[in-house]
Amino acid sequence: MPNDIASLILALTVSMCTMAVALPAVMGQVNAAARRAQVGVCMQALGWVLLLVSSMVAGGSWTDRLLSTLSMAGIAGGLALNATAFNLWCGRSPSARMPAVVAVVLTVGYALGFSSYAFRVSWANGLLALQMTMVAVTLARKPLVPVGGWRWLLVLALAAQVVVTAWRGALAAFDTMAFPSFMAPHPINLLFALVANATAVLSLIGILLAHRDEAARALERLATLDGMTGVLNRRAWLAHAGVELANAARYGHRLGVLLIDIDHFKEVNDSRGHEAGDHALQFFARALQSACRSGDLVCRYGGEEFCVLMNRADLLSTQAFDRRIRAYLAEAAPREIGYPLNYSAGIAVSSASDDTLDAMLRRADVALYSAKALGRGCTLDAEALHMSAT
Repeated sequence: MPNDIASLILALTVSMCTMAVALPAVMGQVNAAARRAQVGVCMQALGWVLLLVSSMVAGGSWTDRLLSTLSMAGIAGGLALNATAFNLWCGRSPSARMPAVVAVVLTVGYALGFSSYAFRVSWANGLLALQMTMVAVTLARKPLVPVGGWRWLLVLALAAQVVVTAWRGALAAFDTMAFPSFMAPHPINLLFALVANATAVLSLIGILLAHRDEAARALERLATLDGMTGVLNRRAWLAHAGVELANAARYGHRLGVLLIDIDHFKEVNDSRGHEAGDHALQFFARALQSACRSGDLVCRYGGEEFCVLMNRADLLSTQAFDRRIRAYLAEAAPREIGYPLNYSAGIAVSSASDDTLDAMLRRADVALYSAKALGRGCTLDAEALHMSAT
């Protein structure tokens, strides 16, 4: 039996080291969440290596104390770092303060109480079980972004590990003679080693699935958002706007479309450089987004053109939006980008239940080019142009 325990602990250590090497190779270029998970696994792998080595030196020696304490720091610290990765993958803040505090308290208490075998083993296993419970509870909370079933896989793995780890700590505290050493042939110790090996495999699968989910969300963002400004791209805007127009026709409310062209943008690129032009586009997109209400849609229509769909908006409210944007640009553009920024725009408001998005955009486009023909820096509405033409 002792050899079985030793073999299982060795297999666990090899598995953790393999994960530490394989994750960076499999994941390739990663974001902050995946990087934290990789470092967390590396820390846990190092912790198990040090724990295994500590069992080969004289028990109670300063070498044993140092290696064992560092191993606890690696295992608990790695778990705390993984908790921050899981938070990021669930769309939350990366903060995992309590697991990190537990890791620090565990390590310090373990070092101070090392001379008592019953204390250090029960202390370490009890706090590791508490730390894993915290991570499992966090994973069980509803995520803020769509995720797959990987979090429940990790919750299951952590729950199993909590039970055997806490049981192991209780055994060391209350029945030390039955569990006198790390390699003691006790059934709970054997179960702990078996569960730890299974948990390592499940954790690897969970981390890879979480990374895959994140990659899928990143691809979706790339497919729907303009990479320069962060607002919707034209294709995604047209799809969303079509749905909103259909809803407006169904429920009898109106929509406004504001088609915008930044004035003299080519001169910005030519005189100030393309970096300044990019900065201006980003500033302008932020200005539009900050002025929008819930349900309004902003997109970069192409080049220096933007389009805003105003939900439940008539001509007066669309014109009021236009005035807010112009007032903000007059005040903020010199401060934020160092020079004035203005635009020409055309407004079209849905006119009937059978109005189409293409028709609205055509009317807004005619009004926009009329505004540019009048000298730029103004907004015209398609309805007024139509009435003056007739």
